[in-house]
Amino acid sequence: MSRIGNQIPTQSVVLPYEKSYGEEAVKLYNLTTNICQDWQALLLNDIMATNDEGLWVHTKFGYSVPRRNGKTEILTQRELWGLIVGAEHILHTAHLTDTAHIAWERLLFRLNEIGLKPKSALKGYGKERIELNNGGVIDFRTRTSSGALGSGYDLLVIDEAQEYTTAQQTALNYVVSSSKNPQTLMCGTPPTAVSNGTVFRDYRDKTLQGESINGGWAEWSVDKKTNVKDKEAWYMTSPSLGTILTERIVQDEINGDDLDFNIQRLGLWIRYNQQSAISAPDWDALKVESLPKFKSPLFAGVKFGRDSLNACLSIACKTDDDRIFVESIDCRNQRDGNEWILNFLMKCRFQTVLVDGASGVETFLRECKEQKLKGVSKVGFKEVIQGSSDFETAIANKTICHNGQPALRQSVTNCKHRAIGSGGGYGYQTLDDEIEVALVESTVLATYACNNAKEAKKQRVSY
Repeated sequence: MSRIGNQIPTQSVVLPYEKSYGEEAVKLYNLTTNICQDWQALLLNDIMATNDEGLWVHTKFGYSVPRRNGKTEILTQRELWGLIVGAEHILHTAHLTDTAHIAWERLLFRLNEIGLKPKSALKGYGKERIELNNGGVIDFRTRTSSGALGSGYDLLVIDEAQEYTTAQQTALNYVVSSSKNPQTLMCGTPPTAVSNGTVFRDYRDKTLQGESINGGWAEWSVDKKTNVKDKEAWYMTSPSLGTILTERIVQDEINGDDLDFNIQRLGLWIRYNQQSAISAPDWDALKVESLPKFKSPLFAGVKFGRDSLNACLSIACKTDDDRIFVESIDCRNQRDGNEWILNFLMKCRFQTVLVDGASGVETFLRECKEQKLKGVSKVGFKEVIQGSSDFETAIANKTICHNGQPALRQSVTNCKHRAIGSGGGYGYQTLDDEIEVALVESTVLATYACNNAKEAKKQRVSY
């Protein structure tokens, strides 16, 4: 007998129950050409558990399963029962219009397989709908943050839940409120670096902490970053491995991005801001408990921020162990003038000072000239692009260090890439308007200056 993946969730929260419509749903689904897998049947029992009053035990249920295991087929199983037996009004939502349309096609195909002809099946792209003679109705829609998607539904399905945003939740919050027996079902994978949703993650955290009322959760996941070649981890987190998935398929998915494989295939939930270009754990790993010994001159970066609001000053210096130590000196409103920056630069001797910004730069350069400060220059797009790339490389290679300044940490770990030009270059922009991105930008400038400084050649005298 060939080996199959783990059929039991690695982590779950299921409220006590004695009755469930899960077996009915499985029998109905098995009338199609597909057979419900054991893990799907077990999960369906938990999702469709009822209390003594015939109401759903879990008014909300979320589950996360790595890709290509058949997690969306559970939605089809639940929706088939809801239409045929429950005569429910169902709203199936997805992040993309194509995904919603595919879900409509899948459900219609399953209905045809069991010989049930719908009363109507509207194919309109973005407005798909299936209605049965018993009154059961399902609408398929793409989620938006504005505009109502309808009301009066019994079941709300959130497909691609990792992309489910707070604004979308607000728009959908009351669509099942008028039902006598409402249920919301969320299905997805752990968010990746490009996922915008936070609702799925927050619901998971709340439910696992026991703070979700009438909520259930199930997931297949590793609890830490794992070797991508660890087959035991494959089988632990992919319940359909050995049935619809093969080891060869999983092996072909290994492409050098170990973190993405951990998230998409092994179900790893990253516990930091996934939108940030630089993660908090990566930045925190570079903190030093005491100041290292320095072996180079000082270098500075001055960034005049957006909307002529703030000016930030950061410094960098090479250490004895060939790392670059960085520190932010201050960030002040531009209306306060540049005297504080000039005083600091004159007090400490800097080999190079790099300056960038949309406004305030020319005035600052003129003031530096008046004070006879040397080594001060304005950077261009090429330096910003190269500096940003080098900065992230230094973080990855751990050739940079810092003393854990809270303000700098907040700026670094809450920024995303800002495209510069058409060649793939980037700078940074903030994820939160309340956080000053100029702090990380000035640090990038100082690091770039330090990293590219030419060492003074020692004079050799020979006779």
